[in-house]
Amino acid sequence: MQLRTPATENHLTPRQLQLLRAIASFQVSRCYCPTIAELANELGISRSTVFEHIGQLRRKDLLLACPGKARSLKLTSRAQELLSGIEDGCPADPTARPAAIPLVGIVAAGHPIEAVENAEPLSLESYFAIDDETFALEVRGDSMIGDDIRDGDYVVCHRRSTAEQGQLVIAIVDNENATLKRFHKENSRIRLEPANDDYGPIYSDNCRIEAVVVGLVRKL
Repeated sequence: MQLRTPATENHLTPRQLQLLRAIASFQVSRCYCPTIAELANELGISRSTVFEHIGQLRRKDLLLACPGKARSLKLTSRAQELLSGIEDGCPADPTARPAAIPLVGIVAAGHPIEAVENAEPLSLESYFAIDDETFALEVRGDSMIGDDIRDGDYVVCHRRSTAEQGQLVIAIVDNENATLKRFHKENSRIRLEPANDDYGPIYSDNCRIEAVVVGLVRKL
């Protein structure tokens, strides 16, 4: 399974907007398209992060790229209109933040308690301290069912390259397969532990931590 960072079709993160602006500026100043390495250097981020954002921007019809060509990144007409609108002070829909959910009080899951309404917004953005390093992944499979993480759930992740013993992580094994497991370091190897007896642990000496899981979203 390839690791992807799902994003709402109409949502553009600050980093993705920064990337679009950098590509546009590069094309204007140098009259040719930047490479992923040049963009990573310009923005001070890793090539893998640039590559991932480019994939999201292509899916949103904001970037065009020709596979196998280093200098083929081009803004679509939609991206050009978007940047033009932002510069004019009228940002288009793709930059809009998701609305908060009203938090109106507390409900008992044990003994009944007095119903007190206290309306305030519950924003996922503020609750999870969302920034450019925050993303969500849809869970496929039941290997973490013992931790009450079910098939079809969404895990909220913060991008990290290290993890503490026992943390829930998104790990890349053998440079290609992404998996959700609990992280354990054992001498010279890593053990990725499932939470389902039907699955065995994954042992690897070629494992990269991509993110730490910080939350869970489930639609009933």
